[in-house]
Amino acid sequence: MNGPTAIGDTEDRDPTISCAACAACCCRLEVMLMGDDDIPVELTVQDRWGGWVMRRLDDGWCAALDRNTMKCTIYERRPGVCRDYQVGVGDCIVERSRLRAQEPVR
Repeated sequence: MNGPTAIGDTEDRDPTISCAACAACCCRLEVMLMGDDDIPVELTVQDRWGGWVMRRLDDGWCAALDRNTMKCTIYERRPGVCRDYQVGVGDCIVERSRLRAQEPVR
């Protein structure tokens, strides 16, 4: 998630948004695993339809997320869905807005 990937149109990308200053908004989404993903089994769970997904903790965050750094602990082995996720476009912007709306006002 360090920049644009081959999936999606990067022309609409918001250049002010980067993974480095994101607070891992996408790490609250369900991540479906594909056949070539090489994820530690303890970080996965079978969903109700029999497919495999990244396990999420009770608060909704991905089990592979380091809560102190807000960075992926398996970045080099992260699922293809995470590799293909477009920073600064579409779903990324929606998730950032949704997460910020849930933050308490200070």
